[in-house]
Amino acid sequence: MAQESSQASGMSGPSEAKDAVHASPLHRVVVIVDENSNPFELGCATEVFGLRRPELGRDLYDFTLCAAEPNILMRDGFFTLTGVAGIEAADTADTLIVPNRPDTDVPRRPEVLDAIRRAHARGARLVGFCSGAYTLAEAGVMEGRRATAHWQWAGSFRSRFPGVILEPDVLFVDDGDILTAAGSAAALDLGLYIVRRDHGAEVANSVSRRLVFAAHRDGGQRQFVERPVPDVPDESLAPLLAWAQERLGEPLTVAGLAARAAVSPATLHRRFRAELGTTPLAWLTGERVTLARRLIERGEERLDVVARTSGLGTTANLRARLRRDTGLSPSAYRRRFGPAAV
Repeated sequence: MAQESSQASGMSGPSEAKDAVHASPLHRVVVIVDENSNPFELGCATEVFGLRRPELGRDLYDFTLCAAEPNILMRDGFFTLTGVAGIEAADTADTLIVPNRPDTDVPRRPEVLDAIRRAHARGARLVGFCSGAYTLAEAGVMEGRRATAHWQWAGSFRSRFPGVILEPDVLFVDDGDILTAAGSAAALDLGLYIVRRDHGAEVANSVSRRLVFAAHRDGGQRQFVERPVPDVPDESLAPLLAWAQERLGEPLTVAGLAARAAVSPATLHRRFRAELGTTPLAWLTGERVTLARRLIERGEERLDVVARTSGLGTTANLRARLRRDTGLSPSAYRRRFGPAAV
């Protein structure tokens, strides 16, 4: 990394000094691994935040695993994790991902809870995957805050932490500096959402493509998506989605999508609910907002062009949708994620 090489040198030339002025340290993501942690969510965090991104020409995060013990026995004794940093690494985190454990009735280590409290007190972002919401609540940082957890633990969570506003029927919850994901796969959804929030839609889509993971699921979708056994071989929505994504600037309608799929609008709604957990119109609007964000990130400054190309129609609708999804106006979004910000 450039930062490391500049620190290793005692002197720097004019161009190096200029680069140093514009360089900023990478956002530091630290994951606490505790005894009986689930390897899947640990893998999700590593895949999204820990891997180098040569396809982007830059790294996105500084990533570290840490633990309170030098040898951590993972879930059900599958394997022992060694060689990670000590728990004190949590004190350097900009984003701290807390342990998730299936044994939700077992108290977390005091060292882990203390590290979470310190991180919260100094303003770090806290993230809980699956049963990680229990860890955050046990640390006492969730009182009066919104969170989610796996649907099978909803009753248990509410009885133990009545002061937390649990939303059990969503994939993930963004409550500002505390974010929680419902289950294992939802950890990837939340991870990509965080990348999108930090680096914009273009970068998040690049990461999702590398993961070969769909980037279309938002936090408000249901945890449990019904997938009944079909009477005939399943016909995926993928061809229709790909066709629509190539034509977002055109006047697409739900009726038009249904006609393209050779089904009735009611059948299309059922298939979207079953496969994606959302409606055709919500999916289409989300894709158009994502395209609008990518156009702005690539440098398009004419809002009427962005609105027309993305299919959002008017600049007023573009502004409203962008602010609803990101909390930013188009100009503020451009300042944060446009070419000059990279």
